[in-house]
Amino acid sequence: MEFRAFLTSLGTSFVIFVVLMFLFTWLSRKPANYVVYYPNRILKGLDPFEGSKRTRNPFTWIREALSSTEADVIRMSGVDSAVYFVFMSTVLGILVLSGLVLLPVLLPVTATDHSLHLIVNETSQGAFNDLDKLSMGHIGANSPRLWAFVIAIYLVSIVAYCLLWKAYNHVSDLRAAALESPEVKAEQFAIVVRDIPPPPDGQTRKEQVDSYFKAIYPETFYRSMVVTNNKKVNKIYEELEGYKKKLARAEAIFAESKKNGNPEGTRPTNRIGFLGLIGKKVDSIEYYNEKINELIPKLEAEQKVTLREKQQPSALVFFTSRVTAASASQSLHAQMVDTWTVLDAPEPRQLIWTNLPKKYYEREIRQYFVYIIVFLTIFFYMIPIGFVSAFTTLENLEKLLPFTKPIVKQKVVSTVLEAYLPQLALIIFLALLPKFLLFLSKTEGIPSESHVTRAASGKYFYFTVLNVFIGVTVGSSLFGTFKQIEKDPNSIVPLLATSLPKSATFFLTFVALKFFVGYGLELSQIVPLIIFHLKKKYLCKTEAEVKEAWAPGDLGYATRFPSDMLIVTLVFCYSVIAPIIIPFGVVYFGLGWLLLRNQVLKVYVPSFESYGRMWPHIFIRIMGALVLYQVTMFGFLGVKKFPYTVLLIPLPIISIIFCVVCDKKFYRSFQSTALEVACKELKEVPNMESVFRSFIPPSLSAEKSEDDQFEDALSQVSRTGSTL
Repeated sequence: MEFRAFLTSLGTSFVIFVVLMFLFTWLSRKPANYVVYYPNRILKGLDPFEGSKRTRNPFTWIREALSSTEADVIRMSGVDSAVYFVFMSTVLGILVLSGLVLLPVLLPVTATDHSLHLIVNETSQGAFNDLDKLSMGHIGANSPRLWAFVIAIYLVSIVAYCLLWKAYNHVSDLRAAALESPEVKAEQFAIVVRDIPPPPDGQTRKEQVDSYFKAIYPETFYRSMVVTNNKKVNKIYEELEGYKKKLARAEAIFAESKKNGNPEGTRPTNRIGFLGLIGKKVDSIEYYNEKINELIPKLEAEQKVTLREKQQPSALVFFTSRVTAASASQSLHAQMVDTWTVLDAPEPRQLIWTNLPKKYYEREIRQYFVYIIVFLTIFFYMIPIGFVSAFTTLENLEKLLPFTKPIVKQKVVSTVLEAYLPQLALIIFLALLPKFLLFLSKTEGIPSESHVTRAASGKYFYFTVLNVFIGVTVGSSLFGTFKQIEKDPNSIVPLLATSLPKSATFFLTFVALKFFVGYGLELSQIVPLIIFHLKKKYLCKTEAEVKEAWAPGDLGYATRFPSDMLIVTLVFCYSVIAPIIIPFGVVYFGLGWLLLRNQVLKVYVPSFESYGRMWPHIFIRIMGALVLYQVTMFGFLGVKKFPYTVLLIPLPIISIIFCVVCDKKFYRSFQSTALEVACKELKEVPNMESVFRSFIPPSLSAEKSEDDQFEDALSQVSRTGSTL
């Protein structure tokens, strides 16, 4: 990439960010847009502007984000959000502390070395552009200057070890503080039981579960809830809820028609055929009322059948003590590992009910099958990404599409295309993957949404590192010099060594595009705003529909963490090869910390709370990026024929030892709740009936609380010795 194209990419990205920031300032002041820019605060009954003036300047949100505390983040968006900012600040700290030494030392070392530059100018007409002169590729083979890079590699690693240890300690404290809170959390009094064996003759599944756990925990066992096959009852329930929404909409349309000069109004009608386009025309209000009246008894009948006849080999077991629940979730209950498998219960909203009954060996087979699919996906995606990285250059574009030559030859067009085309192609390519990986993770049989998110983000991380970092680097070098490799296959190693620093310019623009344009769109919320107003104007007729239109999502950990980890990997691996990337990483994580702080405090509403269980997942992947960086630097210095490259051999070993030590010290408390944490006193005696009922699926809830027709099936109370 030419230096001019790089500056064009950087400059236009910055201008776009500034425009979007001012657009955000203007749009967020309008009362009609409050539900888009402050939904988290509105849903909590707080003032959108936190008591400050409504005439805000473009930088007010920065002041508010900087003045917010970690306690504010936890109060508004939970511990998981706070852990995300620990991750951002830790990486930011590593880059800032490393950059303070690497930039003033390594840049002069590379810029003042002329040996390789002279050789290359004689052989390849000046292959090094202005940016390449600031990279490690500009250093000649076996140069004494390479000592500076060896020391720099150790510096980055040591800084990373220190800050990651501090972060792990801090997140562990955050998790403990949340779990020992005196507030009653329903999931702390329950466990999930899977792989229940067939009940003995003459005993129901419910009686089997009750007797089993009552014998082990006679003092604290409360009751059990046997998991059922809810497929049919869910279908009826969703159909009923759909008709209720349609009825409310029809009534709103009818009420609106009375305001248009017609006191009697115009009753809405619809056709009952395919998609409402064909069939008999009926009065909508009467028709929906009829359907609701038909479905209510049908739902009640199916609830009875489901609860009594469709029980599965899985259950939720409740205890009156959260210490007992914590102890039970981490204990071996049966002699064989494939029976009476127990784990801690997630929040009620997190449960994936269809995965709970899946058997032990079925889950194991599914897991390995999914791993194979993920491996094949990563492998075969590397081919198209390699082609994307190779063929989105202007030279190859002209060869593939000759009719574009007159357009591409235009100076302005060629500059813009060279600045944005490869990066945009890569970003669009990556946007197609997350939902597929979430689907695969659910297919494994994972029981909770937070666990699915962690699993999917792990798969996405491996994909991005292998395909984006390695795929783009290898793709650009292999396809760009294919003829030379064909003539001399042994030249592939030196070609890769020289292409690695050259790829830095691609990744510089990729990072810049991500933080300026990506964060600009994030702050402005321009796409959600347009969608909301279109829905409100043309589709929404009731207050419930309007609320559904502006209902915010969550931070999107399944894709956000892997995207950030890709930047971590890129910046780590190029921090010594091309130190100029460090400021870009600092801006990415610094601006991200600031901007997303605003978003979690005002916009996003978490869809689950796992109390920081994502952190070990984040930590191990940061360490993976660090090891990849160390191995990459070892290989690169080896290609440079530096005899003291062997001094880097201990670094990956030290990193692995550091991982093992952290795992032994901290991980167990993230996997399970420590009993010393669970034993803290509650501020009130828990209402166990409320705890229990919070786990009942909506499709199985009785319409009337006084109706006892679900008493036995819903509560699954053992008649002997149960307390209510």
